[in-house]
Amino acid sequence: MHYDNIEIKELMNFIDLEDKRLREKFSHLYTTQKERIFARAIKLNEEVGELCNELLAFVGDQRNDKINNNQNISEKINEELSDVIIVALLLSKTIGVDILEGLKKKIEEINLR
Repeated sequence: MHYDNIEIKELMNFIDLEDKRLREKFSHLYTTQKERIFARAIKLNEEVGELCNELLAFVGDQRNDKINNNQNISEKINEELSDVIIVALLLSKTIGVDILEGLKKKIEEINLR
């Protein structure tokens, strides 16, 4: 696998900007923190569902009429995984969770197994 060097700081800056853009765009729909949390949790579920559809296509268990033939399946999975990560980061920001600290703790926990 090839990884371009995207810095965590750069990713989190993007999340801050996207959060601001989404708050402005949907300010008329989601006026409370609770509504924003629910909207982002539902969006995360939608993105996970889209990822699962692409994974079904990848392993050959998706109906032919649901397979997007215009794009390489690996590229589509990459896009959907990215969507899941971005929406999860947006949700963590919305609820005030320090996801980077959570990731560090989880990595330490896994490494101790």
